[in-house]
Amino acid sequence: MQPEQIQALLQAQIADSQVQVSIDGSHVNVVVVSPAFEGLTPVKKQQLVYAVLSEQIASGVIHAVHMKTYTPAQWAAAQ
Repeated sequence: MQPEQIQALLQAQIADSQVQVSIDGSHVNVVVVSPAFEGLTPVKKQQLVYAVLSEQIASGVIHAVHMKTYTPAQWAAAQ
């Protein structure tokens, strides 16, 4: 699976998201910034991302996901 495909999946399912994806073998690194994360705990944010990628994870296309999730305000503060 190509980074662009993962990016498109996440952007289609998580409202107004900005997504960065890099792949190292079957390991995927994802950064997702979205106002949809406002008010959510870190675990809930991760669950949203995992829900989008669950089919690819279950099929073994993606073996492991390392993610960082931010609201727009959190992303601005991190930069």
